[in-house]
Amino acid sequence: MSQTINNKIEAILWDFGGVFTSSPFDAFNLLEAKLGAPADFIRGVNAQNPTTNAWAKFESNSVSLDEFDVLFAEESAALGHKINGKDVVAVLSGSLRPRMVSVLKLCKEHFKVACITNNVKAGHGPSMTRDENKASAVADVMALFDLVVESSKEGVRKPDPLIYTSTCERIKVRPENAVFLDDLGINLKPARALGMRTIKVVSEQQAIDELAAITGLTFDV
Repeated sequence: MSQTINNKIEAILWDFGGVFTSSPFDAFNLLEAKLGAPADFIRGVNAQNPTTNAWAKFESNSVSLDEFDVLFAEESAALGHKINGKDVVAVLSGSLRPRMVSVLKLCKEHFKVACITNNVKAGHGPSMTRDENKASAVADVMALFDLVVESSKEGVRKPDPLIYTSTCERIKVRPENAVFLDDLGINLKPARALGMRTIKVVSEQQAIDELAAITGLTFDV
């Protein structure tokens, strides 16, 4: 099938969790049910003081896992249901989405590709998994990117505009010539303000369809 590539696009930037893996929010819901907390309670805790709370500090590597464990427990208890931070971290890593990986490979043939991920120093590598086989599979995906930007190494996290501008500078692309995919609207807003085309990943197929429409690529995956 013929393709008309959008020559205004030079780079595709990707979040990792919730884009290349199943959503961690599904795992959070299972944990909440197990502990007797209401659905989406953990997301609610993370929405309180989002730039200074335990989660923000952990993703920017300003607190250790042990410190996060205590801080998150305190924050969640204050909202009615105590949940230890380590229990949340333990369920963070989702299952890889092979179709999205295939889309990445095709994009790499035509555009620069980079990953901007908010993650924490836990488990094996960017996936934060404790499963060595899964960590190896994630490492193979990460090797496809021209650049991987991890909040836990940079000391800055989405949605701080600095992490987007820094990424663009490092891969030598203007924001208006980039597309950014993320499963969180709060992370897309600053990217859009910088001039990027953005895609909120609600489902794998929806994201693939929107990316095809923007880039002009045909994804037979």
